[in-house]
Amino acid sequence: MSNAFYNVPVPVNELVKSYAPGTPERAELKKILAEYKNKQVDIPMYIGGEEVRTGNKIEINPPHNHQHVLGHFHEGDASHVEQAIKSALSARTKWAEMSWEHRASIFLKAADLLAGPYRAKINATTMLGQSKNAFQAEIDAACEFIDFLKFNVKYMTDIYKEQPESAPGIWNRLEYRPLEGFVFAITPFNFTSIAGNLPAAPALMGNVAIWKPAYTQVYSAQVIMEVFKEAGLPDGVINMVAVDGPVAGDVIFNHADFAGLHFTGSTGVFQHLWKTIGTNIGKYKTYPRIVGETGGKDFIIAHKSADAKQVATAITRGSFEFQGQKCSASSRAYIPSNIWPDVKKFIQADLADFKMGDVEDFGNFVNAVIDKKSFDKISKYIDDAKESPVVELVAGGGHDDSKGYFIEPTVLEAKDPMYTTMCEEIFGPVITIYVYHEENFEDTLRLLDETSPYALTGAIFSRDRYAAELATKRLVHAAGNFYINDKPTGAVVGQQPFGGSRASGTNDKAGSAINLMRWVSPRTIKETFISPTDYRYPFLGEE
Repeated sequence: MSNAFYNVPVPVNELVKSYAPGTPERAELKKILAEYKNKQVDIPMYIGGEEVRTGNKIEINPPHNHQHVLGHFHEGDASHVEQAIKSALSARTKWAEMSWEHRASIFLKAADLLAGPYRAKINATTMLGQSKNAFQAEIDAACEFIDFLKFNVKYMTDIYKEQPESAPGIWNRLEYRPLEGFVFAITPFNFTSIAGNLPAAPALMGNVAIWKPAYTQVYSAQVIMEVFKEAGLPDGVINMVAVDGPVAGDVIFNHADFAGLHFTGSTGVFQHLWKTIGTNIGKYKTYPRIVGETGGKDFIIAHKSADAKQVATAITRGSFEFQGQKCSASSRAYIPSNIWPDVKKFIQADLADFKMGDVEDFGNFVNAVIDKKSFDKISKYIDDAKESPVVELVAGGGHDDSKGYFIEPTVLEAKDPMYTTMCEEIFGPVITIYVYHEENFEDTLRLLDETSPYALTGAIFSRDRYAAELATKRLVHAAGNFYINDKPTGAVVGQQPFGGSRASGTNDKAGSAINLMRWVSPRTIKETFISPTDYRYPFLGEE
């Protein structure tokens, strides 16, 4: 029985390793990459204490070499979702009643495993399975995931310490119960850290979870489960199923014990799930918590005072790291006419210097997009733009899927600020520039704010502080993460809690106490030390 409130280790952001030539981490990672590329894995579902193999195998292929086979994973069906729910609910009571410091210890150990013996493995599987270069894998699969785990523990204790005041003769207490039921975590391909955090954050708060990773992320998802199991996570707390989305949803969203959705993915899917939950609301024991981070049409706007080289670098990094497959990637920019010639020159020079290819060549800045469906979608946007009379191709524009799903980083200049690629989410290495008259800054702020339904990330570049302040105020609802003189990507846990509003999600800020509060159902306890024995109040007395 705990008789103390323990201080947890003070979280510090994990140091990003450089992987520069001659470093030990580079040598280790290259060794692991070669080893994993030349063997095939057989990935089960993890339900309770079982590794479930159905025999319905789906190939895992690197996006940058889609003929190569890294292995297979076993796809399940509705019966496996039902099995996972039963497993989660059977584990729920014991897990919810576990002292918080023991839950914390499990996830702190997982963080140390990722920082040490699993670091090269989680990075290598992310690189091979999701076509991330070494640096992008390091900041995601290792560092951000470690930060999520460590900082969430600290935020959990901050929440538990938040207690009400008490009056004389009364002791008021607040306990933070886990939700009554199970949480369904649906995770995307593009961030291994998000894939791990979405089931782990509710679990840390005492919940049990059904986790459905994207099929294109299962290769690194298995490593996440290995880490959780080695860290001591009890069976059934997080159950990983590989099941088609509608099949899983049909079981989960009709179950009385469904208590919460933790989602990162497309806006359309999230809105469909919300409608489904609303339609089924009478079936549930409680009102489910719905937490989602969805799409973005993230922007950069430059003032006439901005430094052209800084703006160009923000565009080339913010738009093309991980092939633009980040929810936060800049995909539209508003550049004043006075600096556009220099910005254009610097962008073209950067793109001419980019190397594109396999992740095993550490000289490649750009790799492949995730799959054929994504390749076709992005390529069509580019090809349509090439044919448009209101669009100029500034750089890139090529694409080839003969070996891998490679699309050149592409910069378009649109004469029409409402052209398709200025408005619609593309989720690939494409940015569209609109050049505005340098004296029309305020009008352009209004245009920017009204162009897109999304509100995830955005950036203002200005050396004029009045202009920076004006943009910050006028764009108050245009981005949940707003950057001044920096690219709109690269949020760090503990520094920039991440999330957006409007069509970009519920803005529950992953990597913060705000998010963790969504996974608890507080109970107030009032204890009176000496209870009244007479119903009469003083006002009832006679004159």
